Amino acid sequence: MSKLVAFAAIQGAYNIVSKCEGEYKRMLAERDASTKVEFPNTAYYLPVIYSLLGIKVETLEDMQKPLEVIRKLLPPHVKRVNHLPYLGPLLDAGMAALLAFELQEAMRYVRDPDFYLVSEEVDEEGGKIWLGAAEDTVFRKRGVEFVDGSAPGFAAIVGAAPDPETAKMIVEEYQKKNLYIFLAANQSGTTVAEQLLEAGVQIGWNTRIVPFGPDISSAIFALGFANRAAMAFGGIQPGDYRRMLLYNKNRIFAFVNALGEVNAEWAAAAAGCVNWGFPTIADTDIPEILPTGICTYEHVVANVSHDEIVQKSIEVRGLKVTVSEIDIPLSYGPAFEGERVRKGDLYAQCGGGKTQCTELVKMAEMNEIEDGKVEVVGPDLDQVKEGGTFPLGIYVQIAGREFQPDFEPILERQIHHLVNYIQGVMHIGQRDISWVRISKAAVEKGFSLKHIGVVLHAKFHQDFTKILDKVQITLYTNKEDVDKLTERARAEYKARDERVESLTDEGVDTFYSCTLCQSFAPNHVCTVSPERTGLCGAYNWMDCKASYEINPTGPNQPIEKGECLDEKLGQWKGVNEFVYKASRGNVTHYNFYSLVHDPMTTCGCCECIAAMLPSCNGVMTVHRDYTGDTPCGMKFTTLAGVMGGGASSPGFVGHSKFNITQRKFIVGDGGLLRMVWMPKSLKEELKDRLIKRGEELGCPNLYDMIADETVGTTEAEVMEHMKKVGHPALEMEPIIG
Repeated sequence: MSKLVAFAAIQGAYNIVSKCEGEYKRMLAERDASTKVEFPNTAYYLPVIYSLLGIKVETLEDMQKPLEVIRKLLPPHVKRVNHLPYLGPLLDAGMAALLAFELQEAMRYVRDPDFYLVSEEVDEEGGKIWLGAAEDTVFRKRGVEFVDGSAPGFAAIVGAAPDPETAKMIVEEYQKKNLYIFLAANQSGTTVAEQLLEAGVQIGWNTRIVPFGPDISSAIFALGFANRAAMAFGGIQPGDYRRMLLYNKNRIFAFVNALGEVNAEWAAAAAGCVNWGFPTIADTDIPEILPTGICTYEHVVANVSHDEIVQKSIEVRGLKVTVSEIDIPLSYGPAFEGERVRKGDLYAQCGGGKTQCTELVKMAEMNEIEDGKVEVVGPDLDQVKEGGTFPLGIYVQIAGREFQPDFEPILERQIHHLVNYIQGVMHIGQRDISWVRISKAAVEKGFSLKHIGVVLHAKFHQDFTKILDKVQITLYTNKEDVDKLTERARAEYKARDERVESLTDEGVDTFYSCTLCQSFAPNHVCTVSPERTGLCGAYNWMDCKASYEINPTGPNQPIEKGECLDEKLGQWKGVNEFVYKASRGNVTHYNFYSLVHDPMTTCGCCECIAAMLPSCNGVMTVHRDYTGDTPCGMKFTTLAGVMGGGASSPGFVGHSKFNITQRKFIVGDGGLLRMVWMPKSLKEELKDRLIKRGEELGCPNLYDMIADETVGTTEAEVMEHMKKVGHPALEMEPIIG
């Protein structure tokens, strides 16, 4: 290991720590020591310091303790003679630098609270493009993608490329491989984030290109994101730094790209990232650290050309990425799902209330269709004027020896994601209310409607190869054809809904497990029944049944219910036995229909969390998109942090939005009539189903009786509303017996 790299990294760490200490002294001179310190809307304090040192930094005074640790971490300066090429002092120096970065960024939030934009998207027109620390709502939503493998890791890019075109080329290559791209630091006042905007690339969490900040210190937000994942989903306790760092090395596949001249402070940051097992790959000729030891392979690799840096980074990190090669003229992958096609970028569109857009997947006999046949019946995009509209019907026929009619809606639901993965194409909605917008850039590159069929054919084969043998796609663009398909499709939708709605827990002998999140929440075992959908909202009983058919060794395994131990609360002997085994003995039993008595375990991926409100004799629920206060005294992020690691927490339970209006929702505690509060946005989203369930329960005004934040966010305010409207929970037996 070069003496030069050791000198630079250690000197850089001393510089960073000295700056941090100086800024801290100035801030104490200007502000009271009790001044609140936090990253907005997070429940992890300063996450790197909290996760590694176990220190909760909540005020300026609290910074003193980590500063003492940081100063002790600084190793002796490199000696002029007899230098020992050990990696240990570099790791300590790098860790000191990164911890100091987190304190610096925390002080920035105090000094300039409006510097970072608290949002998932940048405000390019307003000139606010730096997003800072991710809010917990963003973190938990994005954490699901690391759970299910759609985001295998992240590339942290610091500095700037030689020009916007090079920056765009590098970032889009990472997008194709489904990685997140975290941006920080500048090179001579220029940043990759600004280069991407100049090149017309949309940035923000929705496109997985996250501009954290313009300084090297803002790179700490990437490490904070990784450590929060370990605490939230991996069950790593704050202060257990060894397990924390090993978890990141083995589970979070990340690396750093240093673009441009690497100064001493960058060198210190690179050395710090090695502690996480995250290597640095640079485009300049800097001293390298090639021997293995902490990272999977090399620690610092230099002088990599821009056209090779993506592949080299993946190789050095040891990341296994599956890339779908699909023959269309545009880039393709989950990274483009959040991309917007705005008015100024729009070439043409269908659906969205302007025309009819319908999607239907139907089973076919093997001899009825031709695999790979994609046909456009009617005008294609080259016959649509710019700014115009057209109707669209997407009809997919699937044949397979293992295919069943029950699989039709499952694959149909995939059309939304698979079309949305096309760069420059935006897809919203499903069934007969879909909306597709196609950008000018996509058409200029040669995109046509036929390419939608090419994508669906390829991805259905890749993702569902076990259950299908042939896929044929027809795209209709003549109004009469689309109307005819829509009429047929609506009849199919109605029959499917009636079939699913008619299923009951009593009517089946088999439930299904979902352990997809167990790699992050080891004790969590979700059991999905006809009347209790998966708490993430992504899986219902039919989906799990299909998933098991597709992948018999996957996360969705059949569970024989066995003897019913408690009909009211929903407990079965066979489920208990499976849960005990799947949780490695940590969970002995739970109840399906109760949040008061031994409720089901919860992981951080849940859509909603319900909580008991004892003084109201009822319950409330809150979904992850709501960031305000709730009557139970905890925001969603706090609730998820407390119980989201796979615990069974009496008085609380995670669940999906759809589950709220299922017949068995907390029926052991009195059912939906116990619901006294939920956020207005969730209430409006479920309005039709809430009204229908209220009528079924003999309470047609239940929807209006449920309070929301416009009524109040305390139990007292909710109780006042309940008395005013005569809420049925007032007359029910005590929720706590």
